[in-house]
Amino acid sequence: MNAFDTLLANGLAVAEHRPWPRAIVDEDAWRSATAALREGVLSLLGLWGEHDAVHMAVYDTQTRGAAVLTLPCPNGAFPSVALSHPPAIRLERTIADLFGFVPLDAPDSRPWLDHGRWDVRHPLGATSPETTHAPYAFLANEGEALHQIPVGPVHAGIIEPGHFRFTANGEIVVRLEERLGYVHKGIEGLMCGADIARGAKLAGRTSGDSTVAYTIAFARAVEAATQSEAPARAHYLRALMAEIERLANHLGDVGAICNDASFAIMHAHCSVLRERVLRAADLCFGHRLMRDCVVPGGVTVDLDATGANALRELIKDVRHQFPQLVSLYDQTASLQDRTVTTGTLKPELARQFGAGGYVGRASGRDFDARRAFAYPPYDVLTFDVPVLQEGDVNARVWIRIREIEQSLSLIEQILATLPSGSTQTDIPLRAGEGVALVEAFRGDVLVWLRLDESGRIARCHLRDASWFQWPLLEGVIEGNIVADFPLCNKSFNCSYSGHDL
Repeated sequence: MNAFDTLLANGLAVAEHRPWPRAIVDEDAWRSATAALREGVLSLLGLWGEHDAVHMAVYDTQTRGAAVLTLPCPNGAFPSVALSHPPAIRLERTIADLFGFVPLDAPDSRPWLDHGRWDVRHPLGATSPETTHAPYAFLANEGEALHQIPVGPVHAGIIEPGHFRFTANGEIVVRLEERLGYVHKGIEGLMCGADIARGAKLAGRTSGDSTVAYTIAFARAVEAATQSEAPARAHYLRALMAEIERLANHLGDVGAICNDASFAIMHAHCSVLRERVLRAADLCFGHRLMRDCVVPGGVTVDLDATGANALRELIKDVRHQFPQLVSLYDQTASLQDRTVTTGTLKPELARQFGAGGYVGRASGRDFDARRAFAYPPYDVLTFDVPVLQEGDVNARVWIRIREIEQSLSLIEQILATLPSGSTQTDIPLRAGEGVALVEAFRGDVLVWLRLDESGRIARCHLRDASWFQWPLLEGVIEGNIVADFPLCNKSFNCSYSGHDL
């Protein structure tokens, strides 16, 4: 029996939790799981609270199994995971903000989402009317010739708010510290007591550029909790929307990264291609971002012959034009000078933080939820997961380029094999617990929920890939010049909104 199975065997299994096992464990087992995270045997998928417990989702890197461990917190405290596994630091700070639980011996006890501007403290736990905080204490920096550069939270462009505190020696960055939480929306609080239809809308608004991925994850979690299954045609249409979403975002990112290196022509051409993808999505599904098209039980809109033909023409255009842009990127020496060896993420850090998407795959972490969990229809579709080892801005661009090529192939396969039949089935109103991990364009999105006896949402947790990517951005900028931060930042393109639940 391996360490993963031992953890589950020593806990109390929760029968209504699907499709992964969930076990209620004691503090010893919780610490054993933390040790396994530190040793790299397990990878952290999520850490969140509830009114009387904390939950940890873990992935076994050897068996590729996943599970949720639950630790009751009758005294309002739990052994810190972050004490020996740094990727949990911000997750624990969030649990403390939302629920008031104390992570014992935590390395960082500062608030994270709570900026002292809410009406109450600990809004999802034992609320307190106290709302004031001491001024936020950024980490201390010592040394001669060091100076600080504060950036944000309000930025010059149309961008969400986030504060970046640079410490530099001349132009060389020696530390970057982020402060987020400015776009906290209270989505998890709004989920409590909502019906499934309302929950799907909220999930789709967690991070607007990933609305398809979030609603697929939410739908799959509900379907697991209620032991229901969407029709085959709906699964294919969901995947079609997900690949269109991935295609649009990757095209936008490739251009925007080049723009931050002052290579505006790439930005212009990629923006044109992205616009064509969005217009095709609108023609096919009635919305440029395909918002509210995926619901538990299936999809709300079908694909007709006109839409299918438009997608085929789109693929033809992108296949014709995009290789020329790739060649332009690859053969422009001044551009390569800005992206190659800039903002390098070491493979060991990518593995430790469980970095998903292009961030992890550009640094050697070979993980893709579409393959690891093989949810339909990816279990029957053919695709490659590109992986590079260099971990710099250039590698993150090339992962996007290769994923664009894979998405084009997947869209073609879906159109060629799209089954006939219904697109939606009724979801029974019953109690249950469900979890799903879905591959968004940034990386894996986790949704965990519990439904009460009436089929309403008792608790729902959503975790964006950005939770494990934002801290890594702090690491990759060290030793680079201040002027390269926009380039590094855009190559990560972390979500503010998806992080600031």
